[in-house]
Formats: sequence, C-alpha cells, structure tokens
Amino acid sequence: MLIRIVGTQLPGSSCRPAGNEATYSNIHVGVQRKNRPQELLDPQRGDADTVAWTVECTVVDADIRGAYIQGRPGERFVYLSWVTVDDGGTLTMFRRAKLMLADVPAETLAAATESGVLEARLGLTDATGNPLCARVKPAMISWTAAT
Repeated sequence: MLIRIVGTQLPGSSCRPAGNEATYSNIHVGVQRKNRPQELLDPQRGDADTVAWTVECTVVDADIRGAYIQGRPGERFVYLSWVTVDDGGTLTMFRRAKLMLADVPAETLAAATESGVLEARLGLTDATGNPLCARVKPAMISWTAAT
C-alpha cells in the first residue's frame, strides 16, 4: 500500500514560534525516515502552495509498517519534520508533527488496503501561524482511501 500525504496552508519561509528567541529561516518540511531523524524524504519549501509525499508500506492485520513508519504496533505514526536549510544544504530540525496512523478509522484503512492508497490531507500551519507540530488531532487531518 502507499500512503500519500498532502499538505496545504503552509506557514511561509520563516517563523518565530512563541517562546523562541530565534527566527527560523529557509524552512522546509519532509517525511522523517524511521530511526533516522536527519534523513528526510523530499524536503519541500515552507512557502509552497501545496506539498505532497508518497511512502510505501505494508499492512498485515491492520498493522502498518515501512521505512517511514514510526512507533510500535497499535501506536504507529508518520513524522513530518520541520527543518531549516543553511547555505551549505545542512538540515537542522526544529519541530515535528506526528500523524497518528492509529487514528485512521478501521473502515478507511480496510478500503485503502483494497484500493492501494491511504491519503492524508491536512493544513500545515498552526493557530498562531507557525509550522504545525506535536500530535495532529483527528479533526485536523482527513484520512481517505484513494486510487
């Protein structure tokens, strides 16, 4: 199965989250590889109109596994990592959003397993105008079976 993540409403190319003295510039977002926080799939600009990633996974008895799937059975998730990119191309993570696969309704996961694609759609800017972070609540993300 494939998981396609589509992000809209990005925060822009710089931000200064509350409580931080530093402003983060040239921000990008990408899907973090399992157990490799510095390895991101296709980092995309924080000022893009829309961003998207597709990751391969397997589903066995409703347990989703793959190179970009984090966590233990029953607690699986995907990290979207926010990074700055310096002039030399070095990525420095400053926050992450956690897309909980356990929040995917069972009937949606079953339909996606059949169709071959599970799609997540979400806005990537929080209520304060900064990059979305922490656990993404079910009301903020739409999971659907796609083709």
